[in-house]
Amino acid sequence: MDRFSIFVPRLITAKEYFAPGHRACIGCGEALAVRHVCKALGKDVIIANATGCMEIVSSALPTTTWRVPWIHSLFENTAAVASGIESGLKVLRRKGKIENKKITVVAMGGDGGTCDIGLQALSGALERGHNFIYVCFDNEAYMNTGIQRSSATPFGASTTTSPTGKKSIGQITWKKNMPAIAAAHNIPYVATACPSYPFDLFDKIIRAKEVEGPAYIHVFSVCPTGWRSAPELSVHLGRLAVETGIFPLYEIDRGRYKLSMEFSPLRPISEYTKLQGRFRHLTADILQQIQNRVAKNYEELKKKASS
Repeated sequence: MDRFSIFVPRLITAKEYFAPGHRACIGCGEALAVRHVCKALGKDVIIANATGCMEIVSSALPTTTWRVPWIHSLFENTAAVASGIESGLKVLRRKGKIENKKITVVAMGGDGGTCDIGLQALSGALERGHNFIYVCFDNEAYMNTGIQRSSATPFGASTTTSPTGKKSIGQITWKKNMPAIAAAHNIPYVATACPSYPFDLFDKIIRAKEVEGPAYIHVFSVCPTGWRSAPELSVHLGRLAVETGIFPLYEIDRGRYKLSMEFSPLRPISEYTKLQGRFRHLTADILQQIQNRVAKNYEELKKKASS
């Protein structure tokens, strides 16, 4: 599939379960992603949401953006809360206290609350096999608390805790491969997604609802504030992340890798980095180092998908 491929249209509800009027920044890619995810999930859902941008912008008393049952958890334990909800629903059904119908349990967190602070609770929930969906909205730093680096911050990016300087290029470690960590738990379904490709995102959430057992979806979420990018470029940046191979879209369905779309050749990463202030300090040799790493990782992913 190339960048000019046409997606097959499908019916999408006009109902909004993540309502307008929230306090997200202009051009927030994460708010768009949450909106799409909630549309795909539908109304029969209970969401546990870790502390982070979406919790702050959506739940300032006395208002709420959520039109489905929603629980604010701590930064580190949203997967544990979702585990408890899923277990509680089983008990209530067994005792005949609630109707025996499918209710999708979902945990949501940012990259900080998923890849760092919440990793222990998430790993435990995946290992125990709880029937829930975990959605990580990855904006590549702790944006809500001041743009601090996380383990999902890309190599070379400048943040408030990995600043550039005379002897610093910014972030000096490579982005943690969280989908691979989730897949290592041998769970039924893992996928990456991006709201810039909404139908692909819809399909993956629907697939995650269908599987029995844990599902993990890692969603790329552009942050104009933290990335120092123009708000009107958020969807474009999401597409560039995919088309450059920086954030490839794929599924791991019961251990089998499948590329959702493949681009050949990949766009050069400079088309993506030049639009963001967090990368403006990078020299040509550092950009080439990143380019080589992206190409290597993309080829490895293609091999996994073809085996």
